[in-house]
Amino acid sequence: MRFVVGVMGPAKARKKDIENARMLGELIARREWVVLTGGRDVGVMDAASQGAKRVPRSLTVGILPSGRERISKYVDLAIITEMGSARNNINVMSSHVVVACGLTGSGTVSEVALALKAGKPVILVGATPVEEKFFKKLGGKLLAAVESPEEAINLIMKQFEQQQPESVQGARSWGGV
Repeated sequence: MRFVVGVMGPAKARKKDIENARMLGELIARREWVVLTGGRDVGVMDAASQGAKRVPRSLTVGILPSGRERISKYVDLAIITEMGSARNNINVMSSHVVVACGLTGSGTVSEVALALKAGKPVILVGATPVEEKFFKKLGGKLLAAVESPEEAINLIMKQFEQQQPESVQGARSWGGV
């Protein structure tokens, strides 16, 4: 089974969050991991999938709230749930680790909280000290905060390589981080 990294973030994201998501998607794909997002053609969801598609043979999965949403052209497998925001739980539970790029949307905040409640590890990229402190209270050791996508990938490798080496290491690394 391939390792799945859920990249969560707001539809109306800041420029820095978009850049981080795009780079994160690419770095995840270089490891032959699956990029899972909310699947829409906006914000962090679109950027992470776009970054992954820079890598040949990458796989992107989008979990969409309804069939009325526009699907990112960078999503390989779109799953239409017709569940609205309840689809956030599918995003979280289908991921081995959740990485959040920006916490300016209520959907992203709910995904982080759901992940922590489910005992899933969460990495916040570029979070403010207030955001980090809030989620650290909820998640304790399950939560980590980093400043860059590269740090997030390194942290995933460090934390999970020992626990699940066959899942974290792809068939081969495509270089980079």
